[in-house]
Amino acid sequence: MRKLGGQQDTSYKAYETYVETRLPEVVANILICLIHQTNFPLDQLIRKLDKAFVQEGGLRERMTRARLAERAKQKSR
Repeated sequence: MRKLGGQQDTSYKAYETYVETRLPEVVANILICLIHQTNFPLDQLIRKLDKAFVQEGGLRERMTRARLAERAKQKSR
């Protein structure tokens, strides 16, 4: 499951053999494993976005900085 779950662009067809031929308890464990595999990169993305927010500010702060920089550039012309 880890190898299969780590592949990109997989569909239900890739898992169909495992899901359709196993006991319900095993299928539940397979699905839990896939949920964890999906959750891991999402957790990493959230941490990265949190760090960027702390370092660079939120959208309004960045927009204000960009607007002020543009005004300063226009004044210096």
